[in-house]
Formats: sequence, C-alpha cells, structure tokens
Amino acid sequence: MTNERKYHTPVKIGNWNEDLRLEEDAKKEYLEKKERGELTAQKVDLLKRKILRPVDLSVANDGRLHFGDVVMLVNMGGGNRGRSAVCINADINSLIKSPSPSIRAPCGLSAGGGIQACTRTAFIITSVDGSPEGSTLLFEQSFALKTTSGFASGCAKKSRLQEVDLVDNASFLSWWKIVHFDPQERLEYEGQPVPANVKVLIIHCKTNKALAVLGDHILWTTYGKEYEVVAHTFLDSHKAEQDENHWVVCTSDPAGGGLVLLNHPESAAQNNEPAQDKPDQI
Repeated sequence: MTNERKYHTPVKIGNWNEDLRLEEDAKKEYLEKKERGELTAQKVDLLKRKILRPVDLSVANDGRLHFGDVVMLVNMGGGNRGRSAVCINADINSLIKSPSPSIRAPCGLSAGGGIQACTRTAFIITSVDGSPEGSTLLFEQSFALKTTSGFASGCAKKSRLQEVDLVDNASFLSWWKIVHFDPQERLEYEGQPVPANVKVLIIHCKTNKALAVLGDHILWTTYGKEYEVVAHTFLDSHKAEQDENHWVVCTSDPAGGGLVLLNHPESAAQNNEPAQDKPDQI
C-alpha cells in the first residue's frame, strides 16, 4: 500500500489583516502618546511632581498673619476625624499641559492627613480691599486664598452642602474672613490683628457659612483617603461652632523647626500678643 504524502499550505483565516493593522495602529498610538507625555503613568508622575513640590511657608515673626503670607489651613480633628489640612484635590483630568503644566479650574478641595507644606496644601492670603502686601490681616477683614492656579471660592458631591473649590478669577464669591474662636469675644476683637497658629473660624463672606471638614464623608482621591471640605456652620447646643469649623492658619516656625501648631488658642490674642504655649513641631 502506497503512503500518500499530503501537503498543507498554511492559510490565514478570519479578519487577520484587519487585526494586524489594528495592532500596528495601537502600537503607533502608544508611541505617539509616550512621545507627547500623554500616557496615564506619565500624567500621574507629572501631576505629583508639580502638586507635591515642597513650599516654604511664611514666618510670622510678630506672631500675626499678613497679606501675602503663604500658609496652610489645618483642622485639628475630632470625633472620627484626624488632623488634616486643606488640599487641592486635583487628578490627571485636572492637568493642563500647555502652554505650561498647570491645574484646570474649577478644581475641588479636600482635607488630607498629610501635614506637609507643598503646592497642594499651601495658600496665599490675598487682599481684596486694596490692603498692601505685608500689612496685617484683621479679624472680620475680607481676603481671598490664592494658589499658583487660582482662587478659593454647586454643592459638595457627598454631603450635598455648599461646595468649596478653586476658580481662576477673584470675585465676591471667593471672599473669606476670620473671626475669633470664642463667640463671646468676637465683638471685642473685631478689627484687631489676627494671630497666626491659633484656632479660629474662617467664614465665607457671601453666605456667612464657616469652612468645615466632614469626617463622615470620605473621598478616595489620587492621594488616598481624605475628607470632604464644605462651607457649613456646625453648632452645638450652646450655639457655638463645633470642631468641624475649627482651623489653625499655620505659618513656619521662626526657629526653622517646621510648622507651628498651638494647642490652646483661647488665650492667644490677649492684649494682641501671640500665644505663648509650647508648639507641636511637625
């Protein structure tokens, strides 16, 4: 019996040509995006390098806040919240690459547990009434909080309370004022210099709502677990603001040891003198 040899010519079936071209197009698109720096990994790296860049806070040699000071807004925590600082909540979709890398406005805010001075956490106290840079900020005096990307000015995503975010132009909606921590002493201290590094309230001028951080509304951001920041006044049974509304406007330690956070602000502004309590150093 003769063995027959069978020869089979390889044959490609299906949409092999289309699949090959799609693969080549995908590879070409990847290389082009890589060349332009548009890959997700590249965007994340650029965003973090820009927004986490260290920033030097101003030094309050006289113990007071001034227009032009670079500061951090820190909530000391309470309840189910730890100590946290107001942060720019920017992700890769907020990043603009041209004409230079920057953050697109409007941009949200959150409160994060990382208490380090960087582009994300530093704000500039900015005059809105013509007060010269370097002049002392007074209780009840209007000001704006400015970053290199815009001004701090919806409803919040989680709590549905008044949203606080960053915009690229200053208006009355971006005006704030600082009031004394003790409700019974606010009238007495109106128009007096605001001391740095003590507990105060930050009030939105148009709505008269206090800046607040919410421990029961968690945001999962590019930077991890953080809290929602809103403008809403939380009052206790004595009609006094609760710890969600308590803020410390932090400056740098004159001795060069980092931030200054004071634990006992109630006596901080006596006779217009800065608090003498021993600070926590970070």
